[in-house]
Amino acid sequence: MQLLDGKKTAEDIKSEIAAEVQKIKNKGEKVPHLAAVIVGNDGASLTYVGSKVKACERVGFESTLVKMPSTTSETELLKKIKELNEDPNIDGFIVQLPLPEQIDEQKVLMAVDPSKDVDGFHPENFGKMALDMSTFIPATPFGILELLERYGVETKGKHTVVIGRSHIVGRPMSILMGRKGFPGNSTVTLTHSYTKNIEEITIQADIIITALGVPNYLKADMVKDGVVVIDVGITRVADETNAKGYVITGDVDFENVSKKASFITPVPGGVGPMTIAMLLKNTLLAREMKILKLE
Repeated sequence: MQLLDGKKTAEDIKSEIAAEVQKIKNKGEKVPHLAAVIVGNDGASLTYVGSKVKACERVGFESTLVKMPSTTSETELLKKIKELNEDPNIDGFIVQLPLPEQIDEQKVLMAVDPSKDVDGFHPENFGKMALDMSTFIPATPFGILELLERYGVETKGKHTVVIGRSHIVGRPMSILMGRKGFPGNSTVTLTHSYTKNIEEITIQADIIITALGVPNYLKADMVKDGVVVIDVGITRVADETNAKGYVITGDVDFENVSKKASFITPVPGGVGPMTIAMLLKNTLLAREMKILKLE
């Protein structure tokens, strides 16, 4: 069994991006600038956005954090997005989800300029991804592809089972794993809460990508020997024996499934760090695309 070490791979990617940024600086050009908008005080979101700001510093990007109160109206947020769309200094930006209930997430995602949508959530970018056109791939799926590629995990002709159909992970992964090229060319089954006898499907899988958010859902008796397991789930589970009072747990019963797997991602330290690294990669791409447009 080989561990797909997202932490180490993300550091490698950041070092590569930092080298690119140094070249940009040496030419006397403006470095990439990533902005993040956060509405309210959701603890997990604040931590995540803080990690993004630190990652920007690490690679030499400029970053802007826009904090807005939880009472922010939809109109106020849309006005802020318009400002970021029109700001020539900002290469890419993200709006941290979830948003407070008074704001329509769909309306907000639609308002982001597709050329600055480094999260890859805008329908224009999602559509281009589905058609195999050059675009921003959502950061988590992009990170998974990068892990598979860098560890040389064979995907051609394999049966990939995706558990969960979210727009952020499950659905894009099902499209990307079936595309032509590497990683891709696999036969994909997309499973969800209405899938019957899911164990009969997962036991046939060569590759399982699970993004369900149910701790320890995937058990050893649900997988075959030699399976590749990508665990996107991340849940805080109360644990009084831990100093923090909780442990971070994935969708996979790691201890037992890892004994049967050929490759597996840990939680934490697997897909999570890759997501931030690929967000940086998308921001670098946004800057390059902008320059090509100007030329």
